[in-house]
Amino acid sequence: MSHEHYRRGRNWFSAIGVLFCVMGGTVLIQQILIWGIDFVEDFLYNNEFTNEKVSVAMIGFGIFMILLGLRKHEQKG
Repeated sequence: MSHEHYRRGRNWFSAIGVLFCVMGGTVLIQQILIWGIDFVEDFLYNNEFTNEKVSVAMIGFGIFMILLGLRKHEQKG
């Protein structure tokens, strides 16, 4: 592979970001299918530490990692 061409987004930041987004989304969809949208909203907005809040945080962290992976690569030398 040539050092001159950098493939944008093909690094471990993007891969981990996609993994976090998929896992967080899977849990949210599973909870919506089991409990329904009304209960999931209640779990999201109450004062307790719930699985739904962790899933939203995972999606946010995944988006952050994807954005880190898509930043412009500065070549050395």
